[in-house]
Amino acid sequence: MDLDTVRTFVTAADAGQFQEAAADLEVTQQAVSKRIATLERNLGVRLFTRTPRGAELTIDGQAFLPHARELLRVAERAVASVRPGRRPLRVDVIALRGAASGLMRGFHRAYPETDLDVVTLFDIEEAVTAIRSGAIDASFRAVVAPGRPLPEDIESVRVLDEPLQLLAGPAHALAGARSVTVAQLSGHRIWMPGIAPGTEWGAYYDALVAEFGLTIEATGPNFGSDALLDTIADTPALATFMGGHTRLIWPADHGLRRIPVTDPTPVYPHSLLWHRDNPHPALAILRAHLAATAAGHDTAGTWVPDWVIPRGAPKRP
Repeated sequence: MDLDTVRTFVTAADAGQFQEAAADLEVTQQAVSKRIATLERNLGVRLFTRTPRGAELTIDGQAFLPHARELLRVAERAVASVRPGRRPLRVDVIALRGAASGLMRGFHRAYPETDLDVVTLFDIEEAVTAIRSGAIDASFRAVVAPGRPLPEDIESVRVLDEPLQLLAGPAHALAGARSVTVAQLSGHRIWMPGIAPGTEWGAYYDALVAEFGLTIEATGPNFGSDALLDTIADTPALATFMGGHTRLIWPADHGLRRIPVTDPTPVYPHSLLWHRDNPHPALAILRAHLAATAAGHDTAGTWVPDWVIPRGAPKRP
């Protein structure tokens, strides 16, 4: 059903005259008459009766009027749902306990009036597809993995370098250390069952192993962070890497230790991805907020894989 004809019908019903309806709609009276005639033809009923005073609704016109008003209200809600600034900003943070989620909490505290939808997508291909389709507005990712450049229409900027820490149980050989060097980790078993082949974090830890000769095991099913913490607490031979901004809570009797890693400090590079033509005004606010609050990129004494995009550099040569 043509909404222009429905809108013309409602305007004419409210005005009581086709001439006045034409003035309200800024069209000719002939255009109003043609639209009403088209609507009547499509519905198979007469909607108006012409009188000396103007136009009066028939019984069918009276029955149709409330539904016509609802059609226009539904149409307006549909348009508003996708109008820039009227719908929530949808951002992928990968994991709700990770650093990206913390960045979005900081943004929400700074701009509480901005509506947000926070989602968690698995890998970068899924995130890029969602950005390009408009399903999400932005995603936090470690870009780019070797041989997997971003599409031309996807923009990115490095927003946070998150230092890795060693997480060890109370009986681990390094549990009493105030910090450990990367070289001291050689020969120790680091267990990370959440590493999935083909992901950007998988590529990151592959590069870490290749650079420093570490032993990272991804064996066994991934039952989540709680099961990982239980195992690390009870197994003296195992430790794991944890992002310094990852928020985790464990029982006091676990005795787990977060130990800084130095010389150099491996940092996980978080970037924000978005479509270059995305008009959502809150996206620009988020980018400005991250640019103003993020710090610690490419600092001395840190390490990232050589495929990571430097801060402020274009995403491809």
